Amino acid sequence: MGCIQSAYLGELGAPRALKGVDVEALRNDRDEIAVFNPLESRRGEGGSRLGEITCKTDFELSIGKLPRVSSQYMPTGGMGTVKVPSGGYELQYSYLSQKGYYPEAPDKVNQDSYCILSPLGMSLDDHLFGVFDGHGEFGAQCSRFVKLRLAENLVNNSKFNEDSVEALQVAYLSTNAQLRADAVDDSMSGTTAVTVLVRGRMLYVANAGDSRAVIGEKKGNDYVAVDLSVDQTPFRPDELERVKNCGARVLTLDQIEGLKDPDVQCWGDEEGEDGDPPRLWVPNGTYPGTAFTRSIGDSIAETIGVVADPEIVVFELTRDHPFFVIASDGVFEFLSSQTVVDMVAKHKDPRDACAEIVAESYRLWLQYETRTDDITLIVVHVNGLMDDSNSDAAVQIPHVVQVAGSESNSKVNWRSRNHSARSDISRAQVHALESSLENGQAWAPSPIPHRKSRQEEEHIERALCDHFIFRKFTDTQVHVLLDCMRRVEFQAGEIVVKQGEEGNCFFVVGSGEFDVFVSQDDENGGVPRVLQRYTAAKLSSFGELALMSNKPLQTSVRAVTDGTLWALKREDFRGILVSEFSNLSSLKLLRSIKIFSRLTILELGHIANSLFELSFSDGQQITDENGDLLGLYIIQTGVVKITYDKDTIKTENTNSLLISEVEKQDDEQSFLVEKKSGSYFGEWTLLSEQISPLLAIAVGDVVCSVLTKEKFESVASSLGIFPHDYDDKLKHNSCVSPLNL
Repeated sequence: MGCIQSAYLGELGAPRALKGVDVEALRNDRDEIAVFNPLESRRGEGGSRLGEITCKTDFELSIGKLPRVSSQYMPTGGMGTVKVPSGGYELQYSYLSQKGYYPEAPDKVNQDSYCILSPLGMSLDDHLFGVFDGHGEFGAQCSRFVKLRLAENLVNNSKFNEDSVEALQVAYLSTNAQLRADAVDDSMSGTTAVTVLVRGRMLYVANAGDSRAVIGEKKGNDYVAVDLSVDQTPFRPDELERVKNCGARVLTLDQIEGLKDPDVQCWGDEEGEDGDPPRLWVPNGTYPGTAFTRSIGDSIAETIGVVADPEIVVFELTRDHPFFVIASDGVFEFLSSQTVVDMVAKHKDPRDACAEIVAESYRLWLQYETRTDDITLIVVHVNGLMDDSNSDAAVQIPHVVQVAGSESNSKVNWRSRNHSARSDISRAQVHALESSLENGQAWAPSPIPHRKSRQEEEHIERALCDHFIFRKFTDTQVHVLLDCMRRVEFQAGEIVVKQGEEGNCFFVVGSGEFDVFVSQDDENGGVPRVLQRYTAAKLSSFGELALMSNKPLQTSVRAVTDGTLWALKREDFRGILVSEFSNLSSLKLLRSIKIFSRLTILELGHIANSLFELSFSDGQQITDENGDLLGLYIIQTGVVKITYDKDTIKTENTNSLLISEVEKQDDEQSFLVEKKSGSYFGEWTLLSEQISPLLAIAVGDVVCSVLTKEKFESVASSLGIFPHDYDDKLKHNSCVSPLNL
């Protein structure tokens, strides 16, 4: 196998031939290489193969099927397996690279790149895996250049067979020098680089930047993430000190813009940096603004300490290390190393793990940002490795090798892992949500839903129930999704989607049979080759990756019989995804409640995340036998009738009952109010207000989002959003009842 070429990066000219590797053959035979990359063009870029989804009770069977990506995006194969003779084991690998979604630049190319050289050079024991995350105007060209030249420099190094560490260090620095001398402009562009050289039982991990390598370690029935690299960013005290000694100013954008004091370090860890990390700036200018402290390229940033010198780790594989992962920061921005390891551990097939990790990363980017980064990862399973030593040996800690002559040695305590993944939305997303709250401009589903019978809805739900993209949708999101999916009828022989065209829809087969085929060139007779058949009986679905980007399709789909497909458009999918967090109707309603009126959009978001849904049937009592409520109820659908006595509204914080449409009952001591969809009640329970018993009854089917007092107090305490005297402040600001009692 060889270095997989990514056609979207553009040709830069062939490097000198690798020893023992036919680079030209790799370029010419890329379609024959087992790859897994759903977004690249047919000229050498792989695809995906997400197969049919079935709701099996057998967990292993379900997991084995759920994330295989449809053959629309993938040539035959999908992964590679190679043997490591000296270790007596084999490596089974797969990878995926997902182009980022940039609303302001929809045609922006994927700047990530990757390489798999297996074997590397002449030895069957040597294998190289790498991920390169380009950045800047010419980031795509930089990542491609480094992908090609780094492997060449490594295998051609005279010390390659004797000293892997020195060979890796020299390869990184030589590649940086070659990029500097090349026609590619690297003054404000470059790439991070993380590579894993497998040599027998040893892993040699070299890292420059904030991409990451992590290995899973089995402990009993659990898998523990062991970082094989530590992100090189200003969050690390050692890297912060090093670049400052090189003359860098380290400031966030808020500090650069004068919103925060530039003389006070205002950042903590990555978990709470809300998209505004510390960046590196020249002493008397507002550039280059890199959020990492090492990379290849970036010649201007190099003057303030952004060097290509890698940190190199040596790690010995044992039978307790069943897999490792290499990925760009598009994965680790919102997923921790442990989360990624947990996801890989669920899957026997590395393709399945790749698909789920990329889909979850994509979902989280849209949840917390207004865009997504490019997302690239390689998953490598280590199969059949047996220990030569005592299996009860102490837990191994990665050994950081200090390279002789390194211009930037830094001591890393490997017991302290990488920073936590982000869990706050960015300032851009905050501004977008605030704007939406003010002017109401946000995505909304069609006011006229696409009607379906209950049987048709159940069929679609069964097809999606274990699908990796939709698996974390809430019940409300699923209902919206069902309304958005439209019926499309096809006659036998009709083309659904055509190879080479851009896809915009995800499809669920409702009835009939559909063939997936690939057109072949004249040398192969020009006869289309059928890859598989989709049917309603198999609960088939396809086109999921068209929901993420508009790359050309790798195959065509044709109706074999008359049939029906249910189609979901990309813009509707993205709108539903974003609404999982923003849920503008809920946020607007929360802000209208007096006790939440002072909260920021971020704080409202945390409150919204604590809501859970409860459903009630017609006539069902919502209050308990004592007339009490669980907490705050926000009515999503339906009507609730509430009966209460006149003493109830004399209590503070019962504003939801103080409306003009109140009906006095015959005894003139009680009142009846109807609460409709989009309204709320029960807010007094959050502040432990004691009121007279009341009766709440569902009229028709009712769905409410509920916030319990316990959840509210937990969130309020963690955020510190309410002072101890908050109740008193509310009492001084209470509303006057419109009723003449």
